[in-house]
Amino acid sequence: MTPAARISAAIEVLDQVLAGQPAEQALLRWSRSSRFAGSGDRAAVRDLVFEALRCRDSHAALGGGLTGRGLMIGGLRAAGQDPSQVFTGEGHAPAALRPEEQPGSADDILDIPGWIRPLWDASLGPAAEALARQMRHRAPVWLRVNPVKGDAAAAIQALAGDGIEAEPDVRLPTALRVTANERRLSQSRAYAEGLVELQDLSPQLACAALPVSPGDRVLDFCAGGGGKILAVAGRAPGLALFAHDADMSRMRDLPQRAQRAGARVDLVGKPKGRFDLVIADVPCSGSGTWRRTPDSKWRLRPEALEDIVALQARILREVAPLVKPGGHLAYMTCSILDPENGGQVDRFLAENPAFHQVSHHRWTPLDASDGFFLSLMARG
Repeated sequence: MTPAARISAAIEVLDQVLAGQPAEQALLRWSRSSRFAGSGDRAAVRDLVFEALRCRDSHAALGGGLTGRGLMIGGLRAAGQDPSQVFTGEGHAPAALRPEEQPGSADDILDIPGWIRPLWDASLGPAAEALARQMRHRAPVWLRVNPVKGDAAAAIQALAGDGIEAEPDVRLPTALRVTANERRLSQSRAYAEGLVELQDLSPQLACAALPVSPGDRVLDFCAGGGGKILAVAGRAPGLALFAHDADMSRMRDLPQRAQRAGARVDLVGKPKGRFDLVIADVPCSGSGTWRRTPDSKWRLRPEALEDIVALQARILREVAPLVKPGGHLAYMTCSILDPENGGQVDRFLAENPAFHQVSHHRWTPLDASDGFFLSLMARG
């Protein structure tokens, strides 16, 4: 596909997303109906779509309207390119520019939904605007080195053998930032043999801050794919690891991932007994990951956020009895909004005097990678 044809395809996908279809679903539908598109074409169209969604409102202003065409025109203008050189109507290129598709001003547009903006500003204070602008950029790809299988140097060497470039991060010996050819990861030897796992830097930092001792019983209560429990697995010998999720099907890949990582994780439908550490990485707005899933920020609604906050509170009430005296509860979200983070923790502590907060931290793209929150609480 030519660059202009890829833009035409992105316009088609974006129109479906703007009509309410999730981006991944729209991209999958397009790829299935476009057998002529190679892997490079599919990746390029995906990048165009996600870039447009990260900057949806500002690109719409620059492109003359909130349509697939408008977003692509605005994206070209934002990149300093003349869209008339692409929008020619020739071959598979999109139709020529129309008189009304003139650029507007995007100077004051931060690409945060209007109803969220007051909450965004209140949660982030002086960093709100800088963080909103940072959210317009593509997120880096991070890997976690599995210490059971090797160290960072061994992982970098193994990745290089498959043409993947990565560099270590000084903050954490297990963290590698991929700098080239990240799309080869799933086929790499380092990944297949469990030497590395995909995991963003911010949750890696959060997991590294969790207290574990040899022989501890550790429960990941909202396990999903199991990234957190596998990050804990290599921290101390003899850990008894358990994973639970309200939807057990979300954990279907966890046994295979655990085997690849050289860890044993027991999947439990209903946790029994008490645990030294309970990890509750709860469902959330995902506001800290909007660089990776930019369509979700435009689909989120106030009533949905209220329901999420209520669910988080219910989960905290459910897991509190599972923490043994002297044990710890790690409350996590991939959100940067205060009602899901500090506000949620404050309410929990007010209702549960047996617990006290040991530490808390919020990471953002300004100081780490994804937005992520951790409150570590201890039970007396």
